[in-house]
Order: sequence, then C-alpha cells, then structure tokens
Amino acid sequence: MLGGTAAFGATGLLQNDPTNVGMVYATGGLGDNSFNDMAHAGIQRASEEFRVEFTNAEPGSPSDVATLQRRFARSRNPDYELVCCIGFVQQNALAQNAKRFGDQNFMVVDTVVESPNVASYVFKEHQGSFQVGHLAGLMTDMDFSAGAGETNDDLTVGFVGGKEIPLIKKFEAGYLAGVKHANPEVNVLSAYAGAWNDPAKGQSIANSMYSNGADIIYHAAGGTGTGVFKAAQSNGRYAIGVDADQSQSLPEYANVILASMVKHVDEAVFRSVERVVDDNFDGGTVHRLGLQKDGVEAVYGNQLESEIPRRVKSALQQSQRKITNGGISVPTEPAAVGQATTSE
Repeated sequence: MLGGTAAFGATGLLQNDPTNVGMVYATGGLGDNSFNDMAHAGIQRASEEFRVEFTNAEPGSPSDVATLQRRFARSRNPDYELVCCIGFVQQNALAQNAKRFGDQNFMVVDTVVESPNVASYVFKEHQGSFQVGHLAGLMTDMDFSAGAGETNDDLTVGFVGGKEIPLIKKFEAGYLAGVKHANPEVNVLSAYAGAWNDPAKGQSIANSMYSNGADIIYHAAGGTGTGVFKAAQSNGRYAIGVDADQSQSLPEYANVILASMVKHVDEAVFRSVERVVDDNFDGGTVHRLGLQKDGVEAVYGNQLESEIPRRVKSALQQSQRKITNGGISVPTEPAAVGQATTSE
C-alpha cells in the first residue's frame, strides 16, 4: 500500500522546494526490525539533515512492486526527484520502469539494474557474515555463560535463512567460512524457512537445531528471525541477528543476542538522497559496500558485549583486517567454502 505520511526536515542545504523521495520497500514491510527498517532509518536521517520529504509504499506481494514504482514515477504533485527501490524483488520491475520513465531517477538496493537513470547499491554480505561466523565458531568451543544463555559441550552452530536464493546463500557461505576459519571441527546446521515473516517457522527450525546440539544460531530471514530469538531464550542458548543491531531493535531478546551482522542499507539510502540533493545523482553506477566502505560490520549485542572474551574480539579484528587487505578471500556460495583461501 502507499502510505500517506511524510517526514520533513529543514536543516542542511538551502533550497526553494524540498526534495521529494518515494520509498518502495521490500515485501514484508516496515516493522521488521531489520532490512526495511534500516532503509527507513536512512530516509529519516536524510529528512533530518536536508530539506527532504518522503512517502512510504509497502508492497503486499512482489506483484505490487511494479505498480508502486510507476505511481511514484508518474506523480507530478509532488514530483519525486528520486524513487528508492529496496530489495532484490524490485529488479525485474525496475528494469522495465527505468526504460519507461527515462527522466526519473531511481536507486535500488541488493541488485543491479543496468540503466543510466538507476544507481545500484549492493553489499558484500559474505564478508560481514564471515565475521559473525568466526565469532560463533570461537564461542561454541568455550565454556561461556552470560545473559539468558550458555554454550554446551557440542561443537555445533546453526544458520537459518529466509528464502533459499543466491543473495541469502551469500550470508550462509560467509558464515560457514567464518565458522570453519575459527575451528574446522565445528558442525554447522543450515535450514531455510521459505518465508521472510514467519516467526513460528523460524522458532520451530531453531528449536530443532538447539535440540540437535547447536548453541548459537545466525539468521538471515527478516521477520522470521524473531522466532529464532524466541527459541534461543526458551532453550537458554544464543543467536546472532542480521541487517540491524537487533539487540537494540528487539531489546526484549538482547539477553541472548551475541552480535548482529549489520548491513547498512540506511547508509545506501542516505548517500543516494544526498547525491540528489547535491545535484550529483550518479545513475548507471554500481556501489559495492563491504567491510571497507561502511557497508557491513559485525556489532556485538549491547547486553552481552562486555562478557565476550577479549581474545575473541581480538581474533575478529585480525580476521577483519585480513579480509580487507586480501589475506582472506570469502566465498559467496556455500559449496565453495572449502576453497576459501587464507594467507597468514
């Protein structure tokens, strides 16, 4: 649906009229405490720093995306200087609409649309996932108790994905590689829920993994991941969040969230709006954001950070440096994890 609310900020550059931005979110909508909410944080920040107004549109299904994109492109009151298309589901519709509305500026997150009026922002999710995998691989081999959880004697961790698509496979591949970098003997249980907003399914999968020895589970499943956190609490184990710092966006689960793989969709949205405000829109450009460009990062949970051993944090700092300087090449497909290269 197309939301009628708009946010406005008058600080920043002087303009006669505000810059109008249309936001087409990924299916699942706002309130996911993850991917969409990070995009929303980016446009909110832009509205506070610049003279920007925005309107939100939340597709109920993938079939709604094309219509919402066109609605913004056709609008003349207001005239939207930028339409932000959030998520890989936007790709096919945007490829057609970018051609149809050649004078409309678009940006897209999580996919590439090759068009002179589209700026594409993609992330190196595998790099950030390697970091939280490294954390999980180290922690599962420790006698650790803090918050509402504790590790067990099994060298087992888990991964729960949303839909089994190449994008989420990047999360899985990086996580698996990070775990194996920490300890090749650790077993990784992987499963896909087939949905982005099914907490019950996420909880069921996680309960099964915890019952089978996992003591830490990383999810890349949108709102489905809330069920992973519920399972972690009920089993007295740990979880790792995704996209946002979920120890803050979901504080009721902070006592079991060891860390989150933060994906700065907010930064991508903010940068694209800033370029439009500065009359410097860079259509046809592909921005690839990883550990080096403030695209992804591992963020410790705000309740458990002080309990995580210093040697673990030091090890993650070292692996991050190796990734950014090319010493570690992180695979993007789970099948290639055995081919990951490490140079000391």
